[in-house]
Amino acid sequence: MNIKKISMIRTGGQTGVDRAAMDAAREFGILLCGWCPKNGWAEDYPSAPGLLKDYPELSETPSDETAQRTEWNMRDADAILTIIPKGSLSSPGTDVGLTAGEMLDKPMLTVSGIEEVPRILAWLDSLPDEIGLCVGGPRASECSRAYDIAGEILSAVFNGLAE
Repeated sequence: MNIKKISMIRTGGQTGVDRAAMDAAREFGILLCGWCPKNGWAEDYPSAPGLLKDYPELSETPSDETAQRTEWNMRDADAILTIIPKGSLSSPGTDVGLTAGEMLDKPMLTVSGIEEVPRILAWLDSLPDEIGLCVGGPRASECSRAYDIAGEILSAVFNGLAE
C-alpha cells in the first residue's frame, strides 16, 4: 500500500495508543521507528530486552525514564497526532508529550474518536508529504480501550490516505 503522506510512524512503544500505532504501521507497511526507555521497558514488558524483543524497530534511550522517550520522539517527529479516547484517566506521559510538542512548535492535532477521522485527514492534507508522524496517547492502564480505539482510528486514516 502506498501512503506517500506518511513516511514513518514514530512512537514510544507503550501499551495502549503507542502499541496500536506500531501494529497499524506494520499492517499498512509504513516504516516504524521511535525511542523507548532503556531496556525496552513498557508496562507489559518490565524486563530487558522488553518490547525490543517484539518491536526491534525501536531504539533505547540512555535513561529508563519514560519522559526522555516521549521528549525524544516529539523532537524527532515532523508532526504529532495525539489520541485521547473519551473517558481516559489522567495521563502524565501524554501530558509530557503535549507540552514537548508545543515547546518544539510542531504541527499537532489531538483527537478522541473515530468520528474525527475526516478532521485528521484534512490536517494531514495540510502538511507536506513524507512526514514522520509521532502518534501517542494514554497507556492501557490509563484507558483500557486505548489500543482498540486508536487502532480503529489509525486504520481508517491509513485507508483514507491510500485512496
